[in-house]
Amino acid sequence: MRHFLTILGHEIRMLLVSPSTYIAAVIFLAFMGFIFSGILAEYATLPQDNSPAVSFFELFWVPVIFIVPLLTMKSISEERRLGTLETLLTTPISTAEVVLGKYGAAYFLYLSLWSATAGFFYILHRFTNDAFLLDLGPLIGGYLFIAVSGLFFVAIGIFASSLSRNQAVAGIFGVTMLFGLIIGTQLLAGVAALNLDLFTPVKSAVEYARVFTHLDDFSRGIVDTRQLLFYISGTTLTLIFSILGLEAKLLHS
Repeated sequence: MRHFLTILGHEIRMLLVSPSTYIAAVIFLAFMGFIFSGILAEYATLPQDNSPAVSFFELFWVPVIFIVPLLTMKSISEERRLGTLETLLTTPISTAEVVLGKYGAAYFLYLSLWSATAGFFYILHRFTNDAFLLDLGPLIGGYLFIAVSGLFFVAIGIFASSLSRNQAVAGIFGVTMLFGLIIGTQLLAGVAALNLDLFTPVKSAVEYARVFTHLDDFSRGIVDTRQLLFYISGTTLTLIFSILGLEAKLLHS
């Protein structure tokens, strides 16, 4: 793994000079700013039980489903389309180092975008100085959830990018898989048939994978090791599949 840091630095520089990065950043911050202003408008109209941080992070899934594929769909698919990946792998650099380097750069950018939203809460605190509006518990829990769950979400985007030479197809794969993980498990948990004894193992598995439940726990300051294991093991397996799948495609090309 001695070339990992070299590839990581190169990928971060490439992301910083890519116009698509800034397009994604503008779209993300504009959308999250719109959400935040809407939340504040509700608080100005009627008293709310939860702090703005709880309402803000409840909508995390919207930018995740669309921004993560936008950040990752080009990473491997473009290299395969241009044929530069095969050239890169003729050097002492391994497939694992390439995949992990691209994954690390995308995760760095993902965290950077979410970190920028902390400015919204700073402005709120600066002009209101209201302790309820800036409840640190849900705020820290929400950002911790974003950091932990992002490990898995970005890995899914990298895996989707490894499946196709076409960026658009990779992006569609990424959106579909993230939608299935975040929204699909939420919808499946509401199916009445899962309450039957026959489907008890399935119900347990769905409850274990429900991302919204994880967010609720993090926001209340509950960090369950089973949830950490879910995201870390999911990230590890997804990256292993990406590496093995890429090596299999290169062998057959």
